[in-house]
Amino acid sequence: MADDHSEIDAILPAIAAVPCFAELDLEILTAIADAVVTMHYETDQVVFLEGDRCAGLGIVRAGRLKGVRLSSSGREQIVTVLGVGEIFNAASVFAGAPNPVTMIALEPSTVWLLPTRTLNDLQDRYPALTRGIAQSLAVRVLHLVDLVEDLSLRTVEMRLAHTLLKHAQGNIVLREAWATQAEMSARLGTVTYVLNRVLRSFEEEGLIDVERDRIHILDPATLAARADSQ
Repeated sequence: MADDHSEIDAILPAIAAVPCFAELDLEILTAIADAVVTMHYETDQVVFLEGDRCAGLGIVRAGRLKGVRLSSSGREQIVTVLGVGEIFNAASVFAGAPNPVTMIALEPSTVWLLPTRTLNDLQDRYPALTRGIAQSLAVRVLHLVDLVEDLSLRTVEMRLAHTLLKHAQGNIVLREAWATQAEMSARLGTVTYVLNRVLRSFEEEGLIDVERDRIHILDPATLAARADSQ
């Protein structure tokens, strides 16, 4: 917890910048800033494990995290990737349920934890806090609905085409240091050799050009048709 007024004042702007807290007044933001516990994680360090008791609401202060589910064989499915200002574990807090995924740092990261008991007390005092968290949770549910659709109704080729177009900026998809082929495969619900085969196929057809740190989309119209093909 923040232990003096200067520390609270220092983190207040970052708390206010969290989207689900954007509409809250200064009194609520100050209460949150006073209650959060700051934790630091290195790359690949586990933040928490699937099935463990939920300790509270997580807020990404810096860095990037991934939430994964693991099969009995050890195969990883990335359920979500979170950046600065995003929250996680809201559903577990509300439902009194264990952690639904294993959360892992993709790069050096800082997390604020709002302990469950403290969060419940704050929600009793400030109903507006619940509304903000519920809105963020609703967005996450819609994302998971899209993920289910992707995994059940689209082929790997369709999922890759859709993902490239979704993340492109000016027909360029930048690849962060953590975005290895294995990470991409896990996000798309496939295995590395299948992803590599589809990437090579797209390159051979002149749809994309793959570089170490970026992917150039050369034919967005055809790629869009591949994403929507049935």
